[in-house]
Amino acid sequence: MASHQRSRKTISVAGVDRVAELFEAALAVQKNSYSPYSGYRVGAAVLTTSGAIFAGCNVENAAFPQGACAEAGAISAMCAAGERKIAAVLTVCDGDELGTCCGGCRQRIREFAESDTPIFAADGNGVRATFTLDQLLPHAFGPQQLR
Repeated sequence: MASHQRSRKTISVAGVDRVAELFEAALAVQKNSYSPYSGYRVGAAVLTTSGAIFAGCNVENAAFPQGACAEAGAISAMCAAGERKIAAVLTVCDGDELGTCCGGCRQRIREFAESDTPIFAADGNGVRATFTLDQLLPHAFGPQQLR
């Protein structure tokens, strides 16, 4: 079970801790969230194995199934840049309750990440909990099942 403490796992690329950078990127893009219907703003940042960081925010739509999650936006930006391997994910959500990636985004992350990839859940004050992808999506269906 994941800890809901504000402590966090160190994620480094070339020996440099990158969690603070992920948090700042997700927090900055969260401000651009288009969430007029729910009012629930989400920002996400992914760190790739090459050390690049990509961010995205949620975008709602009056035709509700047409919206896009923050994690999906960050992953799309990552792919658009030619990257394909996620080393860590951080999401920033509003509200008192701990916010984590939805089920669809957990599967999107799985496409580009390993089961031990850390996923940080944060609010505007910092990281509140850390999970591995396997904790959020156990026994996941992934690319290896299609090989």
